[in-house]
Amino acid sequence: MKRVLIYKRFERLWHWLQAALIITLAVTGFEIHGTFAWLGYETAVQVHNIALWMFLVLIVFAAFWHVTTGEWKQYTQRQGTVSAMFKYYTSGIFRNEPHPVKKTELSKLNPLQRVTYLAFKLIIVPLQVVTGLFYLTYNRWPAWNINGDLNLVATLHTISAFSLVIFFMVHVYMTTTGRTATSNVKAMITGWEEMEDEVPAVSGRLAGSPAIGD
Repeated sequence: MKRVLIYKRFERLWHWLQAALIITLAVTGFEIHGTFAWLGYETAVQVHNIALWMFLVLIVFAAFWHVTTGEWKQYTQRQGTVSAMFKYYTSGIFRNEPHPVKKTELSKLNPLQRVTYLAFKLIIVPLQVVTGLFYLTYNRWPAWNINGDLNLVATLHTISAFSLVIFFMVHVYMTTTGRTATSNVKAMITGWEEMEDEVPAVSGRLAGSPAIGD
């Protein structure tokens, strides 16, 4: 086994901040919706709005990082198939079958993860953010000559919220499907992951050597 730096510092920071903000948005959002009472309506609205703007800033920084570092290519890799991954997660993993796709620094996501994360980034999050902004600025619609249906906006926002929660729950479960039940979480905290010896070094450096800037 070799120790390979898979997740860079910003990638880890972005991941955990995103998780914290999604949890905050979900908890305060459902309290605003009347699902339960905890912080109080006014406080929940304030916290929810602050978390929304923080989430928007994080999205901008994450998009810039993906473009400038070339990490967007992680979503274009063609190693393996979605059907193979689905079969592995539904049956193969319970039979101790080998993982059909080998993770590398240049290919961190398997086909099923790529499809899921792309849906998360390109559909669920944009829908959640856009409807949230429309909801937030509802009183300004007349000044902007917007004749929209607030009920439609609220429905779409709620649907995307439930989708976000479902994604989050599945994502948490999937973290337990690594080499050990905690190896994926540990890797996202430290950045380093244990890999089989046949995985080659990337970018001309040894698999266990530090990356520049990390």
